[in-house]
Amino acid sequence: MATSPPSPSTPGPAWHLFVPKLITILRQGYSLDWFRHDLVSGLTVAIVALPLAMALAIASGATPDKGLLTAVIAGFLISALGGSRFQIGGPTGAFVVVVFGVIREHGYDGLILATLMAGAMLIAAGVARLGTWIKYIPEPVVTGFTSGIAVIIFTSQIQDLFGLVIADVPAAFFAKWPAFWAARDTVNPSNIAIAGGSLAIIVLLRRFAPKAPGFLVAIIFGAAATSALGLHIDTIASRFGGLNGSIPMPHFPDVTFAKIGELLPSAFTIAFLAGVESLLSAVVADGMTGRRHRSNCELVAQGVANAASALFGGLPATGAIARTATNIRSGARSPVSGMLHAVFVLLFMVALAPLADYIPLASLAAVLVIVAWNMSEIDRFRHLMRAPWGDRLVLLLTFGLTVAVDLTFAIEVGVVLAAVLFMHRMAEVVRGSMGTVIETDIDDFTRPANDVYSQRSDLPSNVEVFQFRGPLFFGAAELLTEVLDRIAGAPRAFILRMSQVQMIDATGASRLRDFIDGCHRRGTALILSGLQPQPTAVLTDMHILSANGIRIAKTYGEAVALAREIAGGGGSPDAPTAQGQAS
Repeated sequence: MATSPPSPSTPGPAWHLFVPKLITILRQGYSLDWFRHDLVSGLTVAIVALPLAMALAIASGATPDKGLLTAVIAGFLISALGGSRFQIGGPTGAFVVVVFGVIREHGYDGLILATLMAGAMLIAAGVARLGTWIKYIPEPVVTGFTSGIAVIIFTSQIQDLFGLVIADVPAAFFAKWPAFWAARDTVNPSNIAIAGGSLAIIVLLRRFAPKAPGFLVAIIFGAAATSALGLHIDTIASRFGGLNGSIPMPHFPDVTFAKIGELLPSAFTIAFLAGVESLLSAVVADGMTGRRHRSNCELVAQGVANAASALFGGLPATGAIARTATNIRSGARSPVSGMLHAVFVLLFMVALAPLADYIPLASLAAVLVIVAWNMSEIDRFRHLMRAPWGDRLVLLLTFGLTVAVDLTFAIEVGVVLAAVLFMHRMAEVVRGSMGTVIETDIDDFTRPANDVYSQRSDLPSNVEVFQFRGPLFFGAAELLTEVLDRIAGAPRAFILRMSQVQMIDATGASRLRDFIDGCHRRGTALILSGLQPQPTAVLTDMHILSANGIRIAKTYGEAVALAREIAGGGGSPDAPTAQGQAS
């Protein structure tokens, strides 16, 4: 007797959610054509990752070879064991501040222990299925600390950009600038020329040849110019004594309870950043490809990769959003591309180690200036500054504390303040609660992840409806981003009922904007019905209601009539807003 496949609503065994995407893909069938695509994308990402890994290691207070080791060891394991098809792992700018502080206070052995502890925390978080909880971190907190880190990274490169001679650069942000000013007489024009030329190459290539490896071209230019002109500026060889092109044997640090206690806050910060950054990167990859990642499997992979990186003398690692996006745009088909990226970095590391000695630190500083600019998220920062006053306060306070005090403290204060503001808002406006529960991880090990919502019988077949109940705040906003993924095909019209949403915050508004963009890409007209005053005010202030393809209906009846008109061909999905102001 034939066995019917499991119902989409019936969850599979719990362990299926921890099966790496690599196994899922190999089980479904992996072709030679896919391998060719993965080979090209892996090589492309390796070319991008090579200068970044060295630059980020130097900015973190380590040697460039440790950044390359991280890209090789952690990059391979994150792709092989992770819950995302396209994730590229390695060192990122998010870790620069905390890694620099740990090395400065506890030495490199202290960083190894802190990273091992962070790896254990990530594995425990994944096993405990806390992946969804990490997604609840409010957007103003994430943007605040990433923008703050960007400012710190840029500040840390001033010395190498200008060739300043400073015996010991102060650690504190506000103490650095007087030290830079005091050393102004030591400015090296050659440094400025190489840094400026490298920066110009990166910017121009991004503008006129976006597919070219701008970072790699910039450091090749810097090395060639420095060597040919005999410039007296710092290079990798002069400051670090050359690049080690081999992988060391695993090393376990000395562990004492006193050290564990001292490093616990730093380990927590590393784990937090690795978890948040990796899941954000996986969400970006999902948005670009329409796939779905497994968040808790991804956390376990991040934990294993960080522990392994530490044992082999590397740095903390996480999913790198820019490199993951490059991987997708280069035609990647599976996690094999990420594994090949690590293999290519290893080959470059072994074969080109002698040539890397000539790379000037001014060129790597230019690379980090671009990294800092990308991390600053200027547009998102400006967008959030139009959010309600509470979200603006969280954003600015997290940003200020990250720059002026400490990253760990900034995150703690930001999250606590966001929670307090949420409770305050709930006390004022909440009269309902979420009535819909959507899974966060899908078991696609034994069946495709194509669950659909039940459609209303009184609607045309090419119209969908979803009712959101309760506040659309940072803790619930992730549900909204999953709605389109759960509906088969591309409906002609989509009604989003908002009459029972009394409050929306900045994260909820941003997720709604993502939802609008998703509808627009699918050619689906979005109809918002029953908008309440507070959401209307927030969405208006944040310029979301003016987006293409949005219609506003006062009542659900109006929305159904409008949807029938659109579904019948009487209206264009891209027609401008306007059925009337919500009540």
